[in-house]
Amino acid sequence: MTSAKVTSIWRYPVKSMMGEELNACTITEKGLLGDRAYGVIDNETGKLANAKNPHKWPNMFQYRAAFIDPPQENAAVPPVRITFPNGSSIISTDEEKDKLLSSSFNRTVHLSTPSSRDVQFEGYIPEEIEELDNKGSIFTRTSPKGTFYDIDIVHIITTSTINYLRKLAPESRIEARRFRPNIVIEVPDKEDFVENDWIGKTLTFGNVQLKISQETKRCVMTTLAQGDLPKDPNILRSIVRNNAGSFGVYASVVKAGRVSIGDRFEIN
Repeated sequence: MTSAKVTSIWRYPVKSMMGEELNACTITEKGLLGDRAYGVIDNETGKLANAKNPHKWPNMFQYRAAFIDPPQENAAVPPVRITFPNGSSIISTDEEKDKLLSSSFNRTVHLSTPSSRDVQFEGYIPEEIEELDNKGSIFTRTSPKGTFYDIDIVHIITTSTINYLRKLAPESRIEARRFRPNIVIEVPDKEDFVENDWIGKTLTFGNVQLKISQETKRCVMTTLAQGDLPKDPNILRSIVRNNAGSFGVYASVVKAGRVSIGDRFEIN
């Protein structure tokens, strides 16, 4: 797989908001530097605002987040600029930020960074996807300790899987950003759910090593409108029908370092 390489890198400074596409990024033991560095907490429940529950948080993907300055290792997380759906923006150091966020979300919330305490988030299982269990129900999960992640630290998808899903669902717009990956890898000459075979293996990019822990079970987030991408339940329906709901993989960090677009990788 010597011709396989990194084609894009993404981080999301605020949990469940639109993020930043990067040319390169440091990967620490807690994932891409600056990824999910902030989260919006519901004061009533103490849970993370999360696009997985669009009934409570219907507009998460209309908010954008970008760092004022690049995050640095072994330094305090820099301020982040949050742009609201109406085009106005705040900076995380603004005294009025929580008041303005609460007004925008129509719920009392505050902006937070991860702590040592467990934090939970909710998800909604869409009613219109017949193949799913517990349709129309809400579930609760706990983020890995000290993070605002869903399950594991780094989320990876491949162009092979994207292209394969495009063939399975030709009427849908299948683009990497819909799946909110951290790293997109080009695997040439393959069109399949290739990541299924990576569970338990190690990906090496230069001096970075990532251990693939599990498949990424997709949720309602993949069906939601993002920017110019329309709402499309058929995307999740196609993934459930053709790959038991999995698309991409999660990984933990074995060896930290820096990853750049164009980096080639090995898997073993």
